[in-house]
Amino acid sequence: MLFNSIDFAIFLPIIFIIYWFIANKNLTLQNLIIVIASYIFYAWWDWRFLSLILFSSLVDYLIGLSLSKQDNDTKRKQLLWISILVNLGFLGFFKYFNFFIDNFISAFSLFGTEISSNSLNIILPVGISFYTFQTLSYSIDVYKRKLEPTKDIIAFFAFVSFFPQLVAGPIERATNLLPQFYKKRHFDYAKAIDGMRQILWGLFKKIVIADNCAEYANQIFNNSSDYSGSTLVLGAIFFTFQIYGDFSGYSDIAIGTSRLFGFNLKQNFATPYFSRDIAEFWRRWHISLSTWFRDYVYIPLGGSRGSLLNKIRNVFIIFLVSGFWHGANWTFIVWGALNALYFLPILLTKKNRNYLDIVAKDKRLPSLKDFWLMSFTFGLTVFAWIFFRAESLQHAIDYITGIFSGSLFNISKSLTSDTLITLLLICFFIVIEWLGREGQHTLSQLYKIEKRYYRWCFYLIICLLIFMHQGKQQEFIYFQF
Repeated sequence: MLFNSIDFAIFLPIIFIIYWFIANKNLTLQNLIIVIASYIFYAWWDWRFLSLILFSSLVDYLIGLSLSKQDNDTKRKQLLWISILVNLGFLGFFKYFNFFIDNFISAFSLFGTEISSNSLNIILPVGISFYTFQTLSYSIDVYKRKLEPTKDIIAFFAFVSFFPQLVAGPIERATNLLPQFYKKRHFDYAKAIDGMRQILWGLFKKIVIADNCAEYANQIFNNSSDYSGSTLVLGAIFFTFQIYGDFSGYSDIAIGTSRLFGFNLKQNFATPYFSRDIAEFWRRWHISLSTWFRDYVYIPLGGSRGSLLNKIRNVFIIFLVSGFWHGANWTFIVWGALNALYFLPILLTKKNRNYLDIVAKDKRLPSLKDFWLMSFTFGLTVFAWIFFRAESLQHAIDYITGIFSGSLFNISKSLTSDTLITLLLICFFIVIEWLGREGQHTLSQLYKIEKRYYRWCFYLIICLLIFMHQGKQQEFIYFQF
């Protein structure tokens, strides 16, 4: 069930009415409605994989209870490893089995040994990478005694399967989301209105920016040998805005929807394309995943402490794992390695925390220095996205080779009137994102406009753009991860 579908437009009001008008006086019933609604939402894709969510939820629920009764360190570690192996075992099988088999066969063929093997036709369950990490965070935090294990099985199952963020995040920590299922929730009009604003902007990002950019990005990447260098650059830029509009748009809709039900999810994107270096970019891009890897992988490895060799090792591990999390393809691993190479000089010169504040805070425009730094960082990001989007490493290399051909400075023949309209919409998008960069989300500061007439005019413009310039409906990119 896509957020930008008629199905969801019918589903959401029904659940909202039942939740607030029928079950509003019973917390357990509200949580049970969330569980049922979440399973219906997930089953809309493939009901067969509900068993995975149920099993994963039950395992980690029981692991949490067992940890609470166990003081022996060795047995506590054994329980944690059961959770890790079960969750990562499912993830590894469904997502990486064929990748390892194919590369195993290729490795032997290099030495002249041919191995006959058939790949399995494995369907990747939607959202498995997200809810797996969410349940793992619970087991790890309970093991580290940062969180009291819950005895409320309905609240726990609701935490794992919470439908707004079930299939593409944000990846919520148990320490943040789970306690919200214990507390009585009352309808908050101001919170709901703010959630609607965020949903509106998320729909604009997805339908107008991401889906329109996808049409051109797909056409150019799928036929890259037919285009000039300048057009290939344009294709990479289109994909850069496609993936941001697509993924951050999903996060905005998810966070906004959760606010309609009285929940607060963590911010997942903070205008990352206005970053002044790669370190700042990774503090602002897919924040829930970046902080997950930081807290559960990078810091336990030693982080930025220790010898120079350890620092380099830890940076490469974190970025390679992050790349591999995105998919079973060498392109994602190279994308991760490239970002590690971007990040290392900043870390080794101890400049990785130079830009913790918002760019041009309380100012209308950035300084020339900030503009240059943002442009340079954006260029590095666009280049890295080529590997992320390419079908294979050879495709990425051919694409980059095509960019730096003699046709790089030729005027692109792909600049039709429709393309120019999409570029103008991107410019409008950048301006609005810039104006709203200091808020928790882009439209969160609109309430400061005193005259309601101006606010409603802006909402009307966004709605008109959504209806008049919607691209061909595309599935959210991160569903495949």
